[in-house]
Amino acid sequence: MTSFPATNLGIKGRGVLRDGYYADVVVFDPAKIQDHATFEKPQQLSTGVRDVFINGTQVLKNGEHTGAKPGRFVRGPGWAGWPGGGACK
Repeated sequence: MTSFPATNLGIKGRGVLRDGYYADVVVFDPAKIQDHATFEKPQQLSTGVRDVFINGTQVLKNGEHTGAKPGRFVRGPGWAGWPGGGACK
């Protein structure tokens, strides 16, 4: 579910939990998970999500935001700054 798209998109260091990789993890209760966002109110949070780690930093703890914002842009080989000039020439 994560390694396949990361591999297909050529995004290195993501998609699996491995030493030296960026760790993005979501801990949720599948019986309680529910999306509340709508087109009119897209900022509504989902329920059933307990903990979220982005780049190894916890940003959601027991359903509450920790204040941490460790996110970053994820760039793949289509980006012009990619080593070798990018795949989309």
